[in-house]
Formats: sequence, structure tokens, C-alpha cells
Amino acid sequence: MARPEQIPIEHHLSSEELLKNIKLLEKDTRVLQRLYFIKHRYEGSSVNEAAKLIGISKPVAYQWQERWNQDGYEGLIPRFSGGCPSKLTDDQKEKLKAMLHERDDWSTKEIQELIHIEFKVQYTIKQILVILKKFGMYHAKPYAHDYRRPDDAEDRLKKTYQ
Repeated sequence: MARPEQIPIEHHLSSEELLKNIKLLEKDTRVLQRLYFIKHRYEGSSVNEAAKLIGISKPVAYQWQERWNQDGYEGLIPRFSGGCPSKLTDDQKEKLKAMLHERDDWSTKEIQELIHIEFKVQYTIKQILVILKKFGMYHAKPYAHDYRRPDDAEDRLKKTYQ
């Protein structure tokens, strides 16, 4: 025999308004999944049943329902704290960006060493890639240059094929 539901669901929106919000948020999958959970609860499913239908754990389902009951729709919007503050100041980042634009053949290891020498800050290679992406720069495997290649190799090649 199933126990009766201990925490009832608050009806902050009508079922029609809930479905309208679900249709509007098709791209925001986190909120959409939470709205479907609330929809299942509106339809009479227990927290456990609704959690299974959505594919989440029971404790997470109770957290979502608690946030819904307290704050309504706003409670379902993810609350990101933004992560750790950057080790480099904005001025240091601008200086680094200018330094990186001086050359176009930096390796990630060289950038890591440059940051350590200039700013006394240690970053992982993965974080260097994140910084480059924020700067709008790209990384690639360096192209090997043959030391025997003459400076006018392209001109010679054009003359050969003309």
C-alpha cells in the first residue's frame, strides 16, 4: 500500500499556463525538464513516479518541488554562482592578449610559461585553452617547418608549373 504524498505541490500556474511555458522553453532544456516534472506532479503523479518519468533521482525531485513551492517558476531557473574568480585581473588579461598578438605561433606550453613568468600565476593547459577561447583565439597543432626549405620556395614552385 502506497503512503500518501507528504508534500503537496503548489499550483502557481494553471495547467494551460504551465504547458504554454513548456512550449516556449524548448531550447532551455534544464528549465524544460523541471517544468515537465511539475506537469507530472500536477497530473497526480507522486514525486517518486514523476522523478522516474523524467529520469532524475528522488532527492533532486524533492529539491525541485521545494523550489517550485517556495518561488514558483523562478525557483526552477538554475542558479549558477559563476565559478572561482580569475587569477588574472582585467588589466593583466589585456596585457596578455596584446603579448599574444605579437606572434602567431605560440604553443600552449609557451603561453603557460609566459603567464607564469609575467604574472606569477600558474594555469593548467586546459585553462590556457579556455583563456584563448575567451580572447577569440584558436589553437592548433603547429605546422612543422623544414629548415632546408628556401625562402623563395613558393615562387620556385610557381615557375616550375608555368
